[in-house]
Amino acid sequence: MKYPTRVPLGHFPTRIEKLERLGGHLGGPEIYIKRDDQTGLATGGNKVRKLEFLVADALAQHCDHLVTLGGPQSNHCRQTAAAAAKVGLACSVVLRGDPPGRCLGNLLLDELLGAQIQWSGGRSREEVAEELMVQLRAEGKRPYLVPLGGSTALGTLGYAAAMQETTAQLEELNIPIDLMVVASSSAGTQAGLVLGEALFGYRGRVLGISIDSAAAELARRVQELALGAAALLGVRGDHVEAGSLMSKIDINADYLGGGYAVVGPLERDAIRTVARTEGLLLDPVYTGRAMGACMDLILQGAIGKGQRVLFWHTGGAAALSGFYDDLL
Repeated sequence: MKYPTRVPLGHFPTRIEKLERLGGHLGGPEIYIKRDDQTGLATGGNKVRKLEFLVADALAQHCDHLVTLGGPQSNHCRQTAAAAAKVGLACSVVLRGDPPGRCLGNLLLDELLGAQIQWSGGRSREEVAEELMVQLRAEGKRPYLVPLGGSTALGTLGYAAAMQETTAQLEELNIPIDLMVVASSSAGTQAGLVLGEALFGYRGRVLGISIDSAAAELARRVQELALGAAALLGVRGDHVEAGSLMSKIDINADYLGGGYAVVGPLERDAIRTVARTEGLLLDPVYTGRAMGACMDLILQGAIGKGQRVLFWHTGGAAALSGFYDDLL
């Protein structure tokens, strides 16, 4: 598969490990984990794969400043700041709301990585980011806007490539995976996996656990990004047409809880259980919620005891201290 140019930022391939003790704790099924929390680049995470393509595009356009946006504990903003530092670009991040009383978690890392932080206050992040782009251009700079989560058609290719990597690993390890589970929010990660499923012959299901959107809206975004990424690759055929890709989009939106970044019993239990059975840290916003959903689906019998499950660890443990009051 011929991909567009990318800048090497991560440590690939990431490992696949079996969660023996967690599987035993739940009474089955076999649970494996794809360690995309170990992609490198300022504690790692899934955005590194997207940023390899997006930063390459910024450099090709001779840009000198990355601008992106997210929540106060955004993993994406932290990884974008790290990518900018690594390739010698300036970086600005626009964060939702007002500054907190303490600089913890990803917010601390944004500062250490040299990102210029702007707070949106009562305005939308998109509006503030667009104003910042205009201001930077007026100052003679060449800014490049990285949208929320790096979820563009180009960024989505990072997870098509990740599926290619993973299917090869699973074949080498002789592990037939029935179900992949991934946290899904800005849709780019799931879209890339769905496209990769069509391209590289994975025969199981990819289940996206929605973090903050209704299933229909998230499915629409996943389809749009997957089709856009397929167009960039120049691939054609029934397997990458809209109807075919839509049939592969599987979303569970039953675990939205109190909303985005609101930690509840589901997330607390998943984070503690995985930490105490496997010595593995999940994050409060994405993998904590997705793993909590996965565990609940196992206990309900919706995921069968005889299945083999691969959970995508998309990173984010750097945010844990920012949720100190919610986790204890």
